[in-house]
Amino acid sequence: MKLKKVLLVIIGCIGVGFGALGVVLPILPTVPFLLLAAFCFARSSERLNNWFTGTKLYKNNLESYVKGKGMTRKTKIKIMVTVTVLMTIGFIMMDQVLMGRIVLACVWVFHILYFVFGVKTIKAGQENMQI
Repeated sequence: MKLKKVLLVIIGCIGVGFGALGVVLPILPTVPFLLLAAFCFARSSERLNNWFTGTKLYKNNLESYVKGKGMTRKTKIKIMVTVTVLMTIGFIMMDQVLMGRIVLACVWVFHILYFVFGVKTIKAGQENMQI
């Protein structure tokens, strides 16, 4: 059991690192890595979870989504553009693998549909407001 917690802490720290890099590097997605970190910290260490949920990185990128309020249009567009660019690279590299292209195309379509219709869009500045 202790090994599982240690692995979750390590993976969570890696997620925070890549998420922080994603804020600066437009090609690296921020939110998926921060969600991974939140998941890992919540299951491994209450202290790390409390620290992570108190950081500006968490509050600016995930807090409103985790609370069920939604995401700002800017955040949603940033995620969709990043995923589109990365999947396009994969799509191009799979020029000889038809099934791989089909799977990537389907994942991309469902990803876009989810963010357009499944995630509520909130106005900028409403992320941290109380309901």
